[in-house]
Amino acid sequence: MPKRNVYSAYRFWVEIDGLMEAAFSECSGLQIETEVVEWEEGGENRFRHRFPGRVKYASIVLKRGIANLDLWNWYVDVANGKIQRQNLSVALYGYAGAPEMRWNLIKALPVKWVGPTFKSSASEAAVETLELIYESIERV
Repeated sequence: MPKRNVYSAYRFWVEIDGLMEAAFSECSGLQIETEVVEWEEGGENRFRHRFPGRVKYASIVLKRGIANLDLWNWYVDVANGKIQRQNLSVALYGYAGAPEMRWNLIKALPVKWVGPTFKSSASEAAVETLELIYESIERV
């Protein structure tokens, strides 16, 4: 029987081309979905034909404590029409400290930035959120 590895969700790192600070506390949205196209054949009332259609990629959402301005500046540039797509990688590390899996997001672009919620009675760290779209994903 083949050996099965179980990985901890907290052992990951996000790398963004040209950006030095990329340590995040949360990464979600690694998702691909194939749309289903249904076709109704005349005279066949028992079922609909179902075929694979276009592939959709979910937005990736990154959360981290407030850090340097690189990601903020990237988002502001895009919002001002200076479109600069970056390749992005999410690496999952094993217990030996080496990357075990990597998801490469091709031509990512920030589309939403959410600043921290400030509350004087809270003890949580200030967190910013960045949402990105991308053209394709590969797992290596």
